[in-house]
Amino acid sequence: MAQQEAIATNPRRIKIIAGADAFGCNLKDSLVTHLRSLNIEVEDLGTDKYYSVGEEIGRHVSLGNTDDSVEIRGLVACGTGVGVGIFANKLPGVYAATCLTPADALNARSINNCNVLAVSGMSTAPEVALDILNTFLNTPFKAPCPASGSNPWPEDIQSFLDTSVQEMAEIGKTKTGSNTDGIADPPCFICSLAKSRNQKEFTPVEIMPGASMKILRETPTSAVVRFKAGSLEPAHHHTFGHDLVVISGSKCVWNLTKGEKYELGVGDYLFTPAGDVHRVKYFEDTEFFIKWDGHWDLFLDEDLDAANAAIEKEKQK
Repeated sequence: MAQQEAIATNPRRIKIIAGADAFGCNLKDSLVTHLRSLNIEVEDLGTDKYYSVGEEIGRHVSLGNTDDSVEIRGLVACGTGVGVGIFANKLPGVYAATCLTPADALNARSINNCNVLAVSGMSTAPEVALDILNTFLNTPFKAPCPASGSNPWPEDIQSFLDTSVQEMAEIGKTKTGSNTDGIADPPCFICSLAKSRNQKEFTPVEIMPGASMKILRETPTSAVVRFKAGSLEPAHHHTFGHDLVVISGSKCVWNLTKGEKYELGVGDYLFTPAGDVHRVKYFEDTEFFIKWDGHWDLFLDEDLDAANAAIEKEKQK
């Protein structure tokens, strides 16, 4: 009864959108049963594959708060509660928090106006999860919490919290104006990279047939690299470790030092440590962004014929 009375003090009726992956479905089902016992409206999306359910919950919460009489919140569970929370937070206006204790939920509601509760199906007992959920339901934004020593917030922090939700909603939005100094807001780095890579000439990499490169920055080095379909990089290594992200196409990387193989497509990331010998095959026209910790260099550890022979030998296994 106390829980129902506390919820009733909320001027808006609460509706919960719930979902889980296979690792969190049992805990989610228990919490949905509890919510319904409190006469709280629940839309249970059931069980979905891995993190996609987090994105779905986030989408419902992001689009759902259009009725002033109803507050839409989310409940989502996976093995750890972390992955689904990350994916829910991809949507605007969603503030998901992974809570493993009632104190976590109290802080998340009080400080961040958390509207999606993410819980761990593998490490949180059902009775603890019930306490976490009740705290999530009953704690108003800006309430005293463990982070404030359970005392009212000081005036300066209260003032910050008063504007924080509106300010958070602006994060990530495209800005075309100028700041207070009259300087244009900086453009998105990725958008600038995509634009600039088509405005400058690519230089052939003579040591690697089928390759061309555009250096964007020197030492530490950033570059965009292109390889034609069917190209092969013989085994080689670099003085410095490098990160890469595939922009288009697909490739296979053999880290011969570690005895590992990676097949990469659009959006995939790979870090190769300094000195690791690696061989690369390109299945189609491929472009990727690469960054070295220092200057660019390349040292061959085999010739092209040896590389082709090694790949053919692997195919025959």
